Amino acid sequence: MKRPRIAVSRLAAAVAALAVTATACSGLNSASGEQQFSGQTLTVAGTWNGAEGKNFRKVLDGFTKKTGAKVKFLSSRAQGRDDFALFIRDLRKNGKTPDVAMVPQVGVLQQFAQKGWLEPLPPRVELEAARNFALVWQNYGSVRRIFYGLYFKASHKSTVWYSPKAFEKADVEPPKDYKEMIANGQKLADSGTPAFSVAGKDAWPLTDWFENIYLAQAGPANYAKLATNEIGWQDPTVIKALKTFGKLFKGDDLVAGGGAEALRTDLNESVGAVYGKNQKAAMVYEGDFVAGIISGEFNRKVDKEANFFDFPPIAKDKQAPVISGGDAAVAMKKGKQQEDLAMSFIEYLASPKAAEIWAKQGGFLSPNINLNLQAYPDETTRKVAKSLVDAGEAVQFDMSDQAPADFGGSAGKGEWQLLQEFIRDPSDPEATARKLDQAASKAYLDASATGTAG
Repeated sequence: MKRPRIAVSRLAAAVAALAVTATACSGLNSASGEQQFSGQTLTVAGTWNGAEGKNFRKVLDGFTKKTGAKVKFLSSRAQGRDDFALFIRDLRKNGKTPDVAMVPQVGVLQQFAQKGWLEPLPPRVELEAARNFALVWQNYGSVRRIFYGLYFKASHKSTVWYSPKAFEKADVEPPKDYKEMIANGQKLADSGTPAFSVAGKDAWPLTDWFENIYLAQAGPANYAKLATNEIGWQDPTVIKALKTFGKLFKGDDLVAGGGAEALRTDLNESVGAVYGKNQKAAMVYEGDFVAGIISGEFNRKVDKEANFFDFPPIAKDKQAPVISGGDAAVAMKKGKQQEDLAMSFIEYLASPKAAEIWAKQGGFLSPNINLNLQAYPDETTRKVAKSLVDAGEAVQFDMSDQAPADFGGSAGKGEWQLLQEFIRDPSDPEATARKLDQAASKAYLDASATGTAG
């Protein structure tokens, strides 16, 4: 299955439509737009809770200030719900469908569109997206060439965070390629600090590790095919990536405590192993959100006590990987009464101004190319954001997020479980590939039968 492309003719039609109705169709841009929705209430559902929820609330407050609309936010995590698709399904069953959902997985967005739950985004939103986002982000929000989802929040999942003090002690520098990263890891271990702490208990960081290695070795064409199960998980490229990944867990030098310790370590603990009081490792691989854990949980100054480098290239003829995830705003079908309010909110989210509100708070990245990088609170986050934006069309979406949840996103099954088993004993990558292939085939078949395939 090829990724959907936004047709140039459709975008041209959007521009033409806007030229005729520029002041009539947009609640945000029309002369009467200020406070246009006063007295109305918009319901938005998302996953964010805690600090993230509070920061998103400030974005919502910005919409209220501009339009007069009250905004009610429903957090799935605040209600103890980890499966966002089931959370939305239950809201619909109970007659409480939100106007807008901030969908955290591209596979879920596609599932909602295929079920007929979403309204296509109108030309005015499409044009605002074209102004502010690389085409790749518009494509990820599209299903069968129809634009449904506006990616407001992104993550950069190709960042490796390190302790500058540990690097200085071992006399190593950020690596230029994967081979050098492993060599540096051995030097770090020899100096008394194991190279990596790995969050194997959470499982999903293992999928991110694998995806970066796979993309860096096999390239974007194979990555796209594997992401849609076109080539299958017994392909030689998969086995090769598993072998590379497995070498990290042969002994305790490259991963603190080896696979056994990794399986007892969650994400926060893996970050704490590098930046906590008792340092157990020199590096931790995960996305840009690690910066928020470093400063928030461990009270370290990111610019001075922590730094990152991009996940390095592996194959000489391949580029460094750039993998991302994100949350897309979609308009749920509820009838015409709320549609204009929902579309105006999504149009607002497409603007640099909305992204700037959260960017100033930290713990946020935007794929919006027109967001001033100075909005981010520290130089390190600005560097991460620039790396993501500069990648442009080279960005690949998180592979497990594109898969059916039974394979790519569920604890105790599918890819999560099998990669956990693999790091416990990485001696037989071929057997792991067979199990992954069987699990993927079943999940995609089941999803296709029920109309929920990503």
